Amino acid sequence: MQYHVNGFKAGDPDVLPAAAGHRRAGDPLPETVDVLIAGSGPAGLCLAAQLARVPGIRTLLVEPKLGPMEKGQADGISVRSMEMFQAFGFAEKVMRESVWINETTFWTPAVGASLARVARVQDVPDGISEMPHVLLNQARVHDMFLDVMRHSPTRLEPDYGLKVIDLAIDAGTAEHPVTVTLEHTAPDREGERATVRANYVVGCDGARSNVRSAIGGALHGDAAHQAWGVMDVLAVTDFPDWRMKSFVRSQDEGILMVLPREGGHLVRLYVELDRLGEHERAADRGMGAEDIIAKAQRIFRPFQLEVKEVVWWSIYEIGHRLTDKFDDVPEDQVATRAPRVMLAGDACHTHSPKAGQGMNVSMGDTFNLGWKLISVLTGRADPALLHSYSGERRAAAQGLVEFDHKWARVVGARAEEDAAGDLPRVAREFVNNLPFTCGLTIQYERGALTGAPTWQHLAAGFDIGKRFHSAPVVRLADARPMQLGHCVEADARFRLFIFASMADAGGRGGAVASLCDWLEHDPASPLRRHTAPGEDVDAVIDTRAVFQQDFRSLDYGAMPTLLRPPVGRYGLCDYEKVFCADLKRGDDIFAMRGIDRASGCVVIVRPDQYVAHVLPLTARDELTAYFAAILRVRS
Repeated sequence: MQYHVNGFKAGDPDVLPAAAGHRRAGDPLPETVDVLIAGSGPAGLCLAAQLARVPGIRTLLVEPKLGPMEKGQADGISVRSMEMFQAFGFAEKVMRESVWINETTFWTPAVGASLARVARVQDVPDGISEMPHVLLNQARVHDMFLDVMRHSPTRLEPDYGLKVIDLAIDAGTAEHPVTVTLEHTAPDREGERATVRANYVVGCDGARSNVRSAIGGALHGDAAHQAWGVMDVLAVTDFPDWRMKSFVRSQDEGILMVLPREGGHLVRLYVELDRLGEHERAADRGMGAEDIIAKAQRIFRPFQLEVKEVVWWSIYEIGHRLTDKFDDVPEDQVATRAPRVMLAGDACHTHSPKAGQGMNVSMGDTFNLGWKLISVLTGRADPALLHSYSGERRAAAQGLVEFDHKWARVVGARAEEDAAGDLPRVAREFVNNLPFTCGLTIQYERGALTGAPTWQHLAAGFDIGKRFHSAPVVRLADARPMQLGHCVEADARFRLFIFASMADAGGRGGAVASLCDWLEHDPASPLRRHTAPGEDVDAVIDTRAVFQQDFRSLDYGAMPTLLRPPVGRYGLCDYEKVFCADLKRGDDIFAMRGIDRASGCVVIVRPDQYVAHVLPLTARDELTAYFAAILRVRS
């Protein structure tokens, strides 16, 4: 990370200087805000953590609960979410605290009323990501987002004890057109109401979302008709895979899933309970923790399970549901008005927890939305950019719901349906689904934000529309080995990665130098067009270069000035723009990602870590056109 850019600063570098005049949680509610976020779950906190870093954006985050979460709910963190956490700066902390899921085992009935392990598979395929699949209490994920918020310039914290009751949109008003009615939930103020006017409202308020109801939205789909119990326990057992992710199917009692948790002792169990009637709810059965334990013990037989402490438990039935649109604009008005109210997470899609995607997809929603709101609110982009949120994320949620339908049927299949093949069906499907459950199959469709595949062959391993697949490099200025993808921080900036041709060493006359000179000085370049006067040259579009040579073969001082830019109030040199293939360790990014060695290329990466375009080094007009379709001219 970089700091001291505007002068020496002692202490924790993650604690950024406070912006003047920021509001503290608990202060009287403001009359107006830029963004009001309803709900402080993973989606709401992921969005708030991005907005909190921009001093000029005023955000209000309201939460009906009276304090932060402590335990329960989601726990699975996909490798894609870990890549996102890296952008926020806390992936290493998550890796230290969490339990890593390295293998998954499968147990089915055996002769003599026993259980037998019939398969074990690697949980994350080799080379798919530099990040692991981990499990960690959702509350700890919340804590880390909350730390980012508290340490940001606005010192943002949730206002607990407040929920959104209703909202109204005045389409004829340009400033703060959304009037939000809030209600206090604390016992001493229960029922008291207040109003706040906002430029934008984001409903992260769950499956029973009042924000969704206020804009006429509804969840459509089907009910699960199956009760499941989930509990976090401290227990003594002779089941040998207690610290493995495991699927256990008994002959007659159904199935359960074992998920080891952080700390070395805690374990989560998902336990299949009873089928429900057409109009029946799980709550109607009056079941409790003891019912979950008893069912788990029957499924585990002949292994013993003695539960010493139930840390948290719940019984649920979740259907597969999706709302029509993730914002407030009817289809016939898209051309004439921009969204003012948007939905994220369970407010717009619900599904079972069997694939561990709920928290991950919810955070993916607002990681997509955050940079777009920042771009609009800071004047970098027109409000019409916000239309892309619903289009991109609803398609992603649709894919999740369809996958969850299929996976739920596989998990719920009876043992006799598993007979064919060397592996039981659930294991075969699990292996086939690994790229999906890792969070790596989302591919945004071609549009203003995602270019055509005309030059995809120049970087075959950076799929346009998919997340930027990081690879090892060596930073030239200090010879540090690192991951190139870790340059992409959650700061709403685009990245231009220039991959040099084989003979190019960055000197004058080469393709890299020519492109950098054009980017830095030509009035038609996107850096000149979309960077405001007084901003650093990389304030909107951050340009970096990767060379094929060993780092000892290159001269940093000969690099183009765009790759050695002056930044901050002192004009200090940024030494972190130039990289080389890691030839010493044999991790050649050009070979790993199929980059054309003879021609090189430019890879544009969106602020949410997705590949936006692949272009030749000479594609000046195409570079200009791509950014012109998204960003305002500010030069």
